[in-house]
Amino acid sequence: MSFEQILFYVFAAILVFSASMVISVRNSVHAILFLVLAFFTSAALWLMLEAEFLAITLVLVYVGAVMVLFLFVVMMLDIKTATMREGFARYLPVGIIVALLTVAVMALAVGQRHFGLEQMPAPIPHGADYSNTRELGLLLYTTYVYPFEIAAVILLVAIVAAIALTLRQRGSSKSQNVPDQVAVRRNDRVRLVQMDAEKRK
Repeated sequence: MSFEQILFYVFAAILVFSASMVISVRNSVHAILFLVLAFFTSAALWLMLEAEFLAITLVLVYVGAVMVLFLFVVMMLDIKTATMREGFARYLPVGIIVALLTVAVMALAVGQRHFGLEQMPAPIPHGADYSNTRELGLLLYTTYVYPFEIAAVILLVAIVAAIALTLRQRGSSKSQNVPDQVAVRRNDRVRLVQMDAEKRK
């Protein structure tokens, strides 16, 4: 067994362990920290596949932004874990059945028959001057430029729709009138009053 295979099995074991701890640990903060560990080990596996762009994106976006946001939200909300786990034992058999079905479907979809070394061999080692980011950019903006642009338009429409839904006029909501604020004059806001001086008694 080569050193690369040993590293793969070590990172894969840590990833499976941390992912199982995310759904089994009682403390929500500990669950988020285990999820951060799972993301780091996933990034290590991406690095072993010479996909450094995806690895650093996983670390920067998910660990650096999303998980920090989740951690702050969980710590500020002070979630009561006792009330959340009241029906844990009652729904445990259903959860085990769903988990077994999920594992069976994954084994059929990504098993040895479809994703073995015969069908998908290990990536060819590249030189030190190889850039995964450059290759990904060239492929994305040449071969898949139209699907990429369509996905960008769909995301833009989704952002505009989300903003439009949150800014819809409701009777109970109070909103600012920006044109009136911009067109305001000093005389409308400030009134100078002249008063006679009074002596202290």
